[in-house]
Parts: sequence; C-alpha cells; structure tokens
Amino acid sequence: MDGADLSGVELIREAFHYRSRFAGSTLVFKVDFPVTEDPSFPVLMRDLALLARTGFRIVVVPGAKEWIDSVLAEYGMVSEYSGGVRITGAQSMPFVEMAAFHVANRFMTGLSADRVDAVIGNFVRARGLGVVDGADMENTGRVDKILTDSIGRVLGQGMVPILPCIGWSPAGKPYNVPSDGIALAASAALGAAKLFIVTAHDGLSRGSFGRAPDIEFAEDGRVTGLTPQETEAALRSLSPPPAGAEKTAAELRLALEASRAGVERVHLIDARESGSVLRELFSNLGSGTMIYADEYESIRPLKTKDIADILRIMEPLMKQGVLIRRNSQDIQEKKGDYVVFEIDGSVHACGALHDWGEGQGEIAAVATDPAFAEMGLGRRIVRCLIDRARKQGMRRVFALTTQTRDWFELLGFREDSVESLPGRKREIYDTGRKSKVFALEL
Repeated sequence: MDGADLSGVELIREAFHYRSRFAGSTLVFKVDFPVTEDPSFPVLMRDLALLARTGFRIVVVPGAKEWIDSVLAEYGMVSEYSGGVRITGAQSMPFVEMAAFHVANRFMTGLSADRVDAVIGNFVRARGLGVVDGADMENTGRVDKILTDSIGRVLGQGMVPILPCIGWSPAGKPYNVPSDGIALAASAALGAAKLFIVTAHDGLSRGSFGRAPDIEFAEDGRVTGLTPQETEAALRSLSPPPAGAEKTAAELRLALEASRAGVERVHLIDARESGSVLRELFSNLGSGTMIYADEYESIRPLKTKDIADILRIMEPLMKQGVLIRRNSQDIQEKKGDYVVFEIDGSVHACGALHDWGEGQGEIAAVATDPAFAEMGLGRRIVRCLIDRARKQGMRRVFALTTQTRDWFELLGFREDSVESLPGRKREIYDTGRKSKVFALEL
C-alpha cells in the first residue's frame, strides 16, 4: 500500500471515529447571511442535509442582518444602532420579519433540494430590551426561552428546525432578536455538542490580528484551536478591532460565550471552502478554528466530605421520584463511581458511572443544584462519565429514567429494552418503578 492509500485509510478511520462519537448529537449552525449569496451555499446545504440523513440532529440559525439592511433601504428606512444593536421601530418591524423569513426560507428550500425536510417555527420566546443606556430599543428583543420541547419534536422526526432572528412574547408580540443571541441560547438549551459559526470570509490566522496574541499558530499561520483562555487573549489583541476585523472579534466573543455556557466545541469555518463543515467535523486537522473548553477542569472524583452536599443536591429529585432514594452509606460504598462538579470550592452537581460487567456501564445519580441549572452542569457530568466509560473499555452506557427521557435523547441516547441490560442489572430491575432504558453505544 502506498502513502496516498494509507493517508486515505487514515482519513476514513478519522471519519468513522468522529461519526461514532458525535452521531445523534445536536449540532447548531449559525450561518452569516453573506454565505447565502455565495456560490458555496448549495454545497453547504448538501452537507447539512447529509449530516441530517446520517443521524445528526441539525439546528440552523440564519443570520439576516445584511438582507434586513437591504430591505429597509429599499423602503426608505434607515436603522439606528445602540451599542452595535439595531433599534427596531414599530414601522420597520413588519419589513424586518419579511426579510428574516425570506432568508430562513432559503435554507428550507436548499435542504428540500437534498430531500431533507425543514421547519421554520416560532421556537424562540422573547422579551423586549426596553431602554438601554438612554436608547429605547422598541421592537428589539432578547431571548427569554428556547422552546426545546417543540424543537425536540421536530428533531425527533428527522427534520431540521430553522430559527429565524424573530422571537415572540407570550402575548404574541414579535421582536427582532440578534441571531448570535439565538444561536447561543439554543446551543445551551439543547445541550449542543457543537456550535458552528459559518462565515464567508477568511478564517482566523496570524494576519487576522493587528498585533500577535500569545497563542499558537500552525505552520501555515492558521489558528486551528483555542482554549477559552487563549480566546480571551485573542480578543484582547483585537481591542479595539483593526479595520475589517470587527466580524472576527464578534465571532470570537460568541464562541467564548458559548464555551462558557457549556458547549463542548465551537467551530469557526469559512463556507467558501468546499466541504469545510465535513472536514472540520470528521478530521483531526479540520478546516477552521475550534474553541474547546477543558470541560472536565471543574469535575473531580467524589471525596467523603462531599457526600452531604450531593445528598442535598439529590434530595429534591429523590422526593419527586426522578432519582431513587440513596443514603450516605449507599454512596460511600460506591464512592469511586462518583464525580462532582465544583465551582469556587463548592459542589453544585454530581453523577456516577456503575460498571455492571458485559462491557456496560450505568450513568446514574445525575443531579444539579437548581440555582445552577442553566449552566449545563448535568450535561457536562454525563459527557465526563461517557469519556470515563470509553477509557475503561466499555462498549455501551445506559441510564434508567422515569421522567427525563427527553433530556437523555438530546444527549444522543436512544430508548432500548430491559432485556438489553447486563444480567446483574436485569436481576435487580425494579418492575414496579417501570423505568425506561436509554442507551448510548460507544
């Protein structure tokens, strides 16, 4: 076998590895409007359709700023801005809606051309920004809530939800909501494994900065990966952004916020490079820049002194019947199975991986302090336990649940039968509790 053949085989191995790791995961794509005007757009739609057809849960957030500018200009309206955010007046709001849905429809049409159904929906509940720094933002809003149940139903049917830059109040009033804010909120609420920020300009490289930040560059000058700390350093070197770098700074800020919100990987890619999404997703080298948090930096093994804290965290869920009843002796006996999430010296989440033999592990006792529920700590605990299971050579993990099936489905688990459980677990399965089995192949 010659070197070229070997290289091809390695690429195939990489692709299978990443597909095995992320298939069934939720991937959010925030796509800048200029991408829809570029000849690469049909190729991007084809690749997203391919991912959707092969088991990935694809969510699209189209940017529409430039098209909204064009539509408003056509009707003689000029937008004012405050702090870089458009002030959307009552007269311009219908035109903003028209422009936003026109752009969203381009994505639905593009996906339909590749035989993937998509749904443009009212998936974003919003509220008005009000008066900010003396400026009345009128019909400009922020995300109040992402309607994850509705999105989950669409994803469950193998369709792609499209979230235009419009949100609605509970009373039905529309607001113009920045697509960056929607992408960030959707990624966090849906437990996305990845957020792709898709642009139509050159990727991040040494030439992107006015002065070189304290980060590593590849031999060709490309920035292939950044930790959150390095992203902060890059942003400092772009403050204030040199001419033409405003978009780059905004993208890095969004990536940093998403990483802090618990998104495992954020990718900045140039859609004009053919196959950039697939290369970024399925190869080690990638095609763009990946911002990756060490999500396990705050996760550590359980210590005896933590038992009281995790019992406190689990107590509300045990009362509700979400978790089975445990006491300190139960936890102490399986202390080595547990991990906790620590923030500033305090424990705010926990979980356990029990080895039942036959290459199967049970993810159990996952609980989060309610005050920290929006930080995605439970998802990060589960990802850590999945990584632990892989390192221990397990081929499958499962969870038993009565009330959190949707949550596990968002993490890529699929419902299975009680008969699929390892023998020792089947013997003690509580038939009265009637827990559902959800499993993930590793």
